[in-house]
Amino acid sequence: MSRRLRLRTILEPRMDVPFPLWLVFPVIFALLYVSHVSLLRLPYYWDEAGYYIPAAWDFFRTGSLIPITTMSNAHPPLPSVYLALWWKLSGFYPEVTREAVLMIASVGLLAVWRLAHRVAGSGQVAFWTVVLTTLYPIWFAQSTLAQADIFAAAFSLWGLVYALPDGDRKPRVAALWFTAAVLSKETAIVIPMTLAAMALVDGFRSAQPHRKRHLIDAAWFAGCVIPLVVWYGWHFSKTGFVFGNPEFLEYNAEANFEPTRFLAAFGHRILHLTAHMNMFVPSLLTIAALMLRPRLDAEGHERPRIGTEVLWRIFFILLANAAFFSVLGGALLTRYLLPMYPLVLLVAVSTFSRRVPFWQALALFSASAFIAGLFINPPYRFAPEDNLEYARVIRLHMAGIAQLNKRYPGSTVLSAWPVTDELTKPELGYVKTPYQVYRLEDFTSGQIDRAADNPGGYSTALVFSTKYDPPSLLLNLGPKSEALDERYFGLHHDLPPEAIALRLHGTLNWEREDHAQWIALIRFNRQFEAHVELPRPAR
Repeated sequence: MSRRLRLRTILEPRMDVPFPLWLVFPVIFALLYVSHVSLLRLPYYWDEAGYYIPAAWDFFRTGSLIPITTMSNAHPPLPSVYLALWWKLSGFYPEVTREAVLMIASVGLLAVWRLAHRVAGSGQVAFWTVVLTTLYPIWFAQSTLAQADIFAAAFSLWGLVYALPDGDRKPRVAALWFTAAVLSKETAIVIPMTLAAMALVDGFRSAQPHRKRHLIDAAWFAGCVIPLVVWYGWHFSKTGFVFGNPEFLEYNAEANFEPTRFLAAFGHRILHLTAHMNMFVPSLLTIAALMLRPRLDAEGHERPRIGTEVLWRIFFILLANAAFFSVLGGALLTRYLLPMYPLVLLVAVSTFSRRVPFWQALALFSASAFIAGLFINPPYRFAPEDNLEYARVIRLHMAGIAQLNKRYPGSTVLSAWPVTDELTKPELGYVKTPYQVYRLEDFTSGQIDRAADNPGGYSTALVFSTKYDPPSLLLNLGPKSEALDERYFGLHHDLPPEAIALRLHGTLNWEREDHAQWIALIRFNRQFEAHVELPRPAR
């Protein structure tokens, strides 16, 4: 191709082909950066602070792939290596970390763009699927949080770009992307193994030469488990544990096989995929759109749809993930399903496009619902990391620690995780000098009674809401559901700060509340003995 022809191709691109990815990526990243700019300097939060940042920090300082300052839970090391590289280039600052994670989120959205083009064949469907994925509160919140899930989601979606379409599938390329996902987080293996199982079934149902092709596809997808086995073998040789420390394994797997617990968790997972954080809006609109007849194009033909085989693959991938994460994971964190939400939205937008005149209005309405979900909490309990509530929690913790620094520097502080980590690890961005801590699991009645039995172990308490409890619980399935959540999913109720101060015979000196989250500072005027707790085992 001549230089003049190449220049003309760039300046006058064909409108019937997708925009080149090198043009789309900087647009996605720039829009993500602008929309997250107020979050980039926030210190680290929750499992960032509890595991992922300490693990990456240890690798950055020592070159050890096994965490030193926190107990290993055997997560593969790719996120740690990636973050350490950025810190080496740009310095160890929260904004560097969050910008690096934004790049991974942008890579994931680029995969959504390409995947929608390949399976739906429409630039408009691709555009709105990317917009809705970007604005969906869970994806938006995770786009700057340095946790393995956004890495695994981005790489898994690129694997699906080459594994999901009916034609021109490239299982070798898909396997490389799935391997990167598995080396980011081990649970990403569920997607290639589901595809391998489906390819195996197709192989046995097909005649030659199609059988051989399906079996080769299955081998490539199943082969993604090999690097994970190698990692676990190396991890065992260094730590004596295959799947992480025993407490982590029991919490996230061994205690989760009761049938009642599985059914309750599976019900939660279905709601996470179809209703949580205003996902019910596009879900209900999709059901309504399916009642309409497909629209016709200018030639009188029905508008194109996602292929039946692709839809079946999407369905089984969603089902497998819902079932898999009903067993693995002690907490029902929605970020475990992060690569699934773009698939749900792709099906929804494609259905709108095929069946509804002026369908962009439905996509815009869904986008409005997601924007509202970023700022308005649902009328039920949820994890703050599912929307921008996590930023409010971080700012509350920062305010409480600032008051502690101002009023009682150097004191021994009674608190619970994650504040205990925030007070003892300056690299997390909350303190410059670490505090000694007396650690509780939470601020329930039993834990406060335990603290009352050792009044000499602390001189100050920094207490806070460890669970989001909405002021009015509009959506409640009743006492039986709450009992299941308490038994299986860690639901508990913290005492209010006034009650804690009364039980521990302290003085409530400062308190702040924001959107049903609170933090308070309590002082005890008595002699105490310094008590230092060991670091909290990683989740």
